Amino acid sequence: MAMKENDQIIKENNCETKMGLPCVLEAFTSIFETGSISNKCCGELVVLGKVCHSALVKRTLENLLFNDLCPSKIIAKSIQIWNNCLALIDSPSLSA
Repeated sequence: MAMKENDQIIKENNCETKMGLPCVLEAFTSIFETGSISNKCCGELVVLGKVCHSALVKRTLENLLFNDLCPSKIIAKSIQIWNNCLALIDSPSLSA
């Protein structure tokens, strides 16, 4: 049931069209593997929105390829990255 719910959220919000592929890959790597996310991709992630971000992370966790990962750790990491990006983008010191 959860998979259908995430797919529906992703479809209804056009989540898969809001970020460019380089930033999708960068965000994915920073959440599911190791690495950091650039300021540019943080900006795209924030534009993507928290609803899409959460649904995409949860849908990825439902994929059998990722069943060896600890969902709670991945979700915690995705929230941390979201919060870091939000703080960075909201910061008045960020120059274009």
